[in-house]
Amino acid sequence: MFNSQQLDNYRLSTPENIPGVETSSAQFGADQTGVQSMNQPAETASRPLDPYMAFPALVDEVFAFADSLYRAGYTDSATAYLERFRVIKPLWLQWERRADSLLNEFGKTRAEKSKQFDPMVLKIQNMNRAQSAYSLVAETADSLIALSPGDSLVNWANGQKNIAYTNTLQKARRELSEIRVLAEGHAEFNAAQAKLKEFQLRYRDFEDSLQTAALAARIAELAAVADSVAKDYWAKHDPAQALAQADTLTRQEKFPQAKELLNKLMFSNLRQQALEKYNALADAYCNKQRKVTSQLFTKSQKQKDEQNKKSLLKDAIDSLDNCLVEYPDYSQKQKVLDNMEFLKKELAK
Repeated sequence: MFNSQQLDNYRLSTPENIPGVETSSAQFGADQTGVQSMNQPAETASRPLDPYMAFPALVDEVFAFADSLYRAGYTDSATAYLERFRVIKPLWLQWERRADSLLNEFGKTRAEKSKQFDPMVLKIQNMNRAQSAYSLVAETADSLIALSPGDSLVNWANGQKNIAYTNTLQKARRELSEIRVLAEGHAEFNAAQAKLKEFQLRYRDFEDSLQTAALAARIAELAAVADSVAKDYWAKHDPAQALAQADTLTRQEKFPQAKELLNKLMFSNLRQQALEKYNALADAYCNKQRKVTSQLFTKSQKQKDEQNKKSLLKDAIDSLDNCLVEYPDYSQKQKVLDNMEFLKKELAK
């Protein structure tokens, strides 16, 4: 058994002066743990160490090196090397005491610092309890973040913003549904358009999530049809027969004719049934376009000529775009947009 003084005086053999010794430790560089090898210059480190990963990695190096000495026949050197490793324990206890001291100091500083942010924290909490508008919560949370309150409070403030966004989005969707009913259910287009404009001003941060532009386009379309349908039109035509005809046109994939007829039926006594058929028409049309897109994409992947491939991808994108042009408020709009984004990335390759 060696003591520490004997180890310091012991001439330890190393891989560099042991002919023919192969050791993984001599090959080590910085790995995914962020740890440096014993043979890597300190100035090459570019990331902070993760102690939980770094120390086990270093210990693995020690055992690998000791094993390389042993396998090369340098048993005494391997023993001395591991003995040197064993006497690190007092250092480890010293490091633990230092870590505890620093943690105590950090904790006091954090506690003192957090007190000054308590009023803003309480304000944000109360705003979310009252389900205040996202814009108000976000403004207060951003003010807190700007004061650099520390990682924990920054993460908390961002989490509160997400809660406020979700709360406001749910409220906005309920309001938007009421505007849709006003237009499609009661044909009060002027009132619906006025409410939608005011709605867009209040929910500017939610344009993408709520797709209010699509509803605006739909209301405008219905308003235009209303102007073209004479007041006595349905006195001279049978709405039930027209509804059945629209259903037939949809099955026959005569989509423009079906859409025109269903829009007119929105101003008959079968408004609700016409709306249901209209949604079914949108599904049928867009599913057809998505099927065409899938076929075009599959065909594009088989092309050896790059220009032909790009041309087919463009046609595939156009097919999806047709769906959104014809039915901007299509229920599966986000899925269509995601597919278009994928195809655009393929086109850009």
